[in-house]
Amino acid sequence: MTLMSALAVLGALVLAAVVAHGAWSARRASPRRADALPDHARREPAMAESAAPADALAQAEPTELRLDLGLPRRVAQIDPLIDAIAPLTLDQPISGELALMHLPPSRRAGTKPFLVEGLNSRSNEWEFAQPGQRYQAFQAGVQLANRSGALDAIEFSEFVQKLQGFADAIGAMLDPPDMADAVARGKELDAFASQHDPQLVITLRANAAAWSVGYVQQCAGHHGFVAGMAAGRLVLPSSDEGAPPILVLAYSPQAALAADPNIAAVREVTLALDVPQSPESAEPFPAWHNAARVLAAEMDASLVDDHGQTITLHAFADIGNILAGHYRALQSRDLDAGSAAARRLFS
Repeated sequence: MTLMSALAVLGALVLAAVVAHGAWSARRASPRRADALPDHARREPAMAESAAPADALAQAEPTELRLDLGLPRRVAQIDPLIDAIAPLTLDQPISGELALMHLPPSRRAGTKPFLVEGLNSRSNEWEFAQPGQRYQAFQAGVQLANRSGALDAIEFSEFVQKLQGFADAIGAMLDPPDMADAVARGKELDAFASQHDPQLVITLRANAAAWSVGYVQQCAGHHGFVAGMAAGRLVLPSSDEGAPPILVLAYSPQAALAADPNIAAVREVTLALDVPQSPESAEPFPAWHNAARVLAAEMDASLVDDHGQTITLHAFADIGNILAGHYRALQSRDLDAGSAAARRLFS
């Protein structure tokens, strides 16, 4: 072999090595991909969650605030624990159609939802007005507090004004509660709720290579998570039909909406538990802890708090002990975590 031939061969080998190294480096820097990602997972679907999340519940009209979607089970109802109640007296029963025609178009006073129920003449039970039924009385309840704060005088006045219009239209006598008492009760309930509203969030941060959206979906899917209502949101559904999800796994909505889920890179995801929304008997805290642990191991991630500090096993134990106190406090007010009243209050 001549010198020129040897140099040509050597040059070709060097070029091949450079190309191979570049390809290897590019692959190493690209996000980890899902294995054989099925077609239906190539774009994140908009699947309905078991029930609306807390932020959605706060915006929903009370007539649509269904805590159990398995009809004909009971929907959210007025509760003296968390509502200021105003009776509406009728001289004679009226049809459900008439009541529905004159209900306020928005059952909300400021940031507080209110409910209107009728006493069914046939069953003698309180329910939301329905066509084909007759009602001998009505009652309305405005929520004393929620995560937006306590009921204030302006919200109370708006509630009474809207309710008076309904009462006039159906020929009912309205007996609103005392405003000062309702506002005072709202402040007391808000103070209690603000002290017993734990919402746990932990961040899973990639240790090395970033993850693709498809990889995140696949790993979470191995442990029972399904697509939520919003982009970048996966949920662990409750075993109770219509209940809010137990856990929420969230990541960048922009990455979730990327055309190719194997290209968009994600370096961290959050795992959240809204404690008052799930019953203690469902063991949501152990589910949160276990999901964080197994996902971190599978995805090669570190578990950190919102300050970027690593969360230890000892820290998890301390959190569990603190939660036990919150559960007992909620029970002392008949506002057990996961109950209909608690889900409304902590929304």
